[in-house]
Amino acid sequence: MIDKLEFFIALANQKHFGRAAEECGVTQPTLSAAIRQLEDQLGVMLVSRGSRFQGLTPEGQRVLEWARRIVGDSRTMREEMRAARKGLAGHIRIAAIPTALAMVQKITTPFQERHPDVTFSILSRNSLQVLSLLENLEIDAGITYLENEPLGRVTSVPLYAERYHLITAAGSPFSERETVTWKEVGDLRLCLLTADMQNRRIINRHLAEAGATARPTLESNSMIVLFSHVQTGRWASIMPKNIADSFGFPADIHKIPITEPDAEHLVGLVATHREPFTPLVSALLHEARLLAEEDENR
Repeated sequence: MIDKLEFFIALANQKHFGRAAEECGVTQPTLSAAIRQLEDQLGVMLVSRGSRFQGLTPEGQRVLEWARRIVGDSRTMREEMRAARKGLAGHIRIAAIPTALAMVQKITTPFQERHPDVTFSILSRNSLQVLSLLENLEIDAGITYLENEPLGRVTSVPLYAERYHLITAAGSPFSERETVTWKEVGDLRLCLLTADMQNRRIINRHLAEAGATARPTLESNSMIVLFSHVQTGRWASIMPKNIADSFGFPADIHKIPITEPDAEHLVGLVATHREPFTPLVSALLHEARLLAEEDENR
């Protein structure tokens, strides 16, 4: 039953029998047969079928909720027993918003020093994707904004507050100013994150509140792309100060606080709310709390 539920979750995530079978490491006929057996055991149709996958039935949507809960508990049990035998080991999958990627090492580095048999995968995703991956059991934890948009049923640990700065080259407008307003930066030649990023929605909102409109001449979902264009001197950008600091800009790139308002937005670690957590997620949450306490004491 657990294997069949794993297959069903994969099919719901991939929305394609072939891709789901590949993810599960089985043939497509094997996965299709397992789904039909699951339907026979439960006495309901779970999948709308035609020549291809057409979605889940209402019963399938309800079973998906149970499947995630049961499979999550099963994984927790197996991991807890493995930890009892061998100590903490395994693999942690984390998805982080682009503006938080540079700080992930503040969690993973001390964690790996304490638990050397644990490995990591770090993905860059927007905030909605982080929550979707978490719900679908495709990641173990995420790093995202905590306050601006609904998070659902998660456990969260606040890590730091983003504070926004104009990042611009020497000799460009406002480069010698101590502060600049949101209304003023709205008139600059900007490169910004794409509209699907919550950071961009936050920036759009603050600009609109100041009576300005974001009209970037370049957009990207990569902070590295934005950094490289700012360094040409032809573009400016609006970035959280912490990530600008992490890239070590040369002296001719200026970071100027944006005021009116002096905005900040909380970023933190999120994990699916469940009791008990897997040993790996429990240890990761503990590491995040230690980091947050260190930042508070500075």
